[in-house]
Amino acid sequence: MAVLLLAGTRWLNQPAVQAWRTVCLAITVQALPFLLLGTALSGAINAFVPAELFTRVLPRRAALAVPVAGVAGAVLPGCECASVPVANSLIRRGVTPAAAFAFLLSAPAVNPVVLTATAVAFPGNPAMVAARLLASLATAAVMGWLWLWLGKERWLRPQPRHGHTGHRHGSSRWNEFRLGFQHDFLHAGGFLVLGAMAAATFNVAVPRSVLDTFSGSPWLSVPFLAGLAVLLAVCSEADAFVAASLAGFSPTARLAFMVVGPMVDLKLIALQAGTFGRAFAWRFSTATTVTAVAASVLIGGALL
Repeated sequence: MAVLLLAGTRWLNQPAVQAWRTVCLAITVQALPFLLLGTALSGAINAFVPAELFTRVLPRRAALAVPVAGVAGAVLPGCECASVPVANSLIRRGVTPAAAFAFLLSAPAVNPVVLTATAVAFPGNPAMVAARLLASLATAAVMGWLWLWLGKERWLRPQPRHGHTGHRHGSSRWNEFRLGFQHDFLHAGGFLVLGAMAAATFNVAVPRSVLDTFSGSPWLSVPFLAGLAVLLAVCSEADAFVAASLAGFSPTARLAFMVVGPMVDLKLIALQAGTFGRAFAWRFSTATTVTAVAASVLIGGALL
């Protein structure tokens, strides 16, 4: 028994294991405040905001509600972890899923905190900030419209209309807020940890030489950095600094990294699967990645 404990201790002290543990913890700690923000906001929406408010604010035509919801994402200074529970809450309150998904994609990518961080990471390059804003908004709007056109309700896990959603006459709003916040946070937190573990595994397993191989190819650099954004799962408030450090890659490839990352990464896919179901998550994440890469190439080629 003592031998096994000693062997286990030595294994845990291996540099690769220590690096994995550090990256996993860093991603979780980095995302946790924003997950708290998102679940708190989701609980507040359910308990305190009248359901009819959203249908009054958004245009009645779903095709118009999509871009409006995408632009509205700019008012939430949060990470992608915050947008999932908020989008789920909007759907439960009667907002069309297409508009909620446009908000889900745009909120972590076009809010003032992220755009300011991008300007700081790319000093003297306002075109990069503008390209990120336009490519992110275009991706969010296109994905919302695609859901209107091709999306099927059976791909979504049934959203509860009872339980801890919405205020019930005669009950305490604060108690409903507490129950809703507790349910959403515990549910989403587990998937956040799973996503962080997967991202940490990639960080440790892939050598630096692989990055150098792809950076010299104009055809492979864009999809490679898009895939890297999915796997690294960097918070949207910090991804611009990571992109700026990838100096060997083209501006368009680094733009793709910043557009794809806040919309599709391992922890976000895990959160979407836990919230909306796996059938939705894999279809939506795949389509979003393709759309985001296309928007980055088109807008990056025109502005950068």
